[in-house]
Amino acid sequence: MAFIKKSWGSYQKLKEAHEISYHFSQFLAPVIANSHHKKQCVYGLRHNVYCEELNFEPIKDDKQEIDEFDAFSEYCLIQHVHSEAFAGTVRVVSPMKEGELLPIEKYCMNTITDDNFSPTNFKRAEICEISRLAVPAAFRRRKADHFIGAATGNINKFIYSETELRCFPFIAVGLYFSAAALALKLDKKHAFVMMEPRLAKSMGYVGIKFKQIGPVVDYHGKRAPYYINADLLYSNLSKGFKVMLENIQEHIDGQKIEL
Repeated sequence: MAFIKKSWGSYQKLKEAHEISYHFSQFLAPVIANSHHKKQCVYGLRHNVYCEELNFEPIKDDKQEIDEFDAFSEYCLIQHVHSEAFAGTVRVVSPMKEGELLPIEKYCMNTITDDNFSPTNFKRAEICEISRLAVPAAFRRRKADHFIGAATGNINKFIYSETELRCFPFIAVGLYFSAAALALKLDKKHAFVMMEPRLAKSMGYVGIKFKQIGPVVDYHGKRAPYYINADLLYSNLSKGFKVMLENIQEHIDGQKIEL
């Protein structure tokens, strides 16, 4: 009986993963921030989450959260198809020159205790860091509230369906997949990220197995350094989420990076 119950639970999870991966592409789409307007939306979303909501950074007069690493970064957004509101953003810091450091190198290098995965072991043009992941509060809700969106400067009221709401908890997964697809498009072979262990654990449930390369430290909350590459990403994904990643890659590959 226990085996049947466990098998049924696994089947239900697999079935849900297939459904989510299918519905995700129906309602949410990855977008490369390849225009001035889209980059302004990225910085605005980040300001909303990191400055206004979490108070990690000071409030800016122009409502744009920008730092020194944005000079050599690319970005992805997740866009809600029907309302055209942006449901999240993520940054891929993409150094090319020796003087261009990853955020983890500048602020948290001493947290990397596994020397095999130090960024300095790899060619500068082949490393990147996934950072500044931000999902607005409206898209973290799980109930059918009215949404007031300001992605395009207008105030639009939109009521989400239950099917759409089931996809919203997977926006972070979609952002990491988008970042991975963008990193591959940029020919990056090694990716680093500072994240909360609970988020890494959540990503592990869907098969995104980040390798922890150092202890948990206090850096904008409890975070640890992690590493991932294409082999680690693809080798553990469930079938349903592989479909989701492939759909996102197809969208990303079809878009230009340049302004």
